[in-house]
Amino acid sequence: MFERFTREARQAVVAAQEEARDLRAARIEPVHLLLALTRDPGRGGAALRAVGVDHAGAREALTRSGGPLDADALAAVGIDLDRVRAAAESAFGPGALDRGPGTGGRHLPLTDGARQVLESTLRHVLALPRRHRGRRTIDTGHLVVGVLAVADPVVGRVLRQLGADVARLRQELAARSAA
Repeated sequence: MFERFTREARQAVVAAQEEARDLRAARIEPVHLLLALTRDPGRGGAALRAVGVDHAGAREALTRSGGPLDADALAAVGIDLDRVRAAAESAFGPGALDRGPGTGGRHLPLTDGARQVLESTLRHVLALPRRHRGRRTIDTGHLVVGVLAVADPVVGRVLRQLGADVARLRQELAARSAA
């Protein structure tokens, strides 16, 4: 499948691994792909920025949302994530909950969700009408479509916090592919 990826799309997958490492994650998740795509200079990144999703904002929204932890779900069972974070940072220093196991520079595997993003991306490209398929290459715009198709809860929280209109994002991607 990766032979179909444009250079920019391949770079986005590599950047997702860098995002995961930077966030001390043990695996590449859909949100890491989203973060990487916000840095993309091509079609996918441009569409994200057009709806107000940039790298700095997305990273901040992810941090504010407690990372992959869902503050609302924890609150429902009586856990205040802000108090937990404050206590951990008081005892172990700033960003204590953001530090995960070290990856030691090794390759990070994809989570099932990240694999589903890539599969959804490929299905999307193969389903395009012939005139829009080009050589059936996968670019960063297609990857954004794949990220949206999976409906990952962390990606959803980040996009909601940024006030991103997902319908408008899809329109931006369609308009940019027609251009």
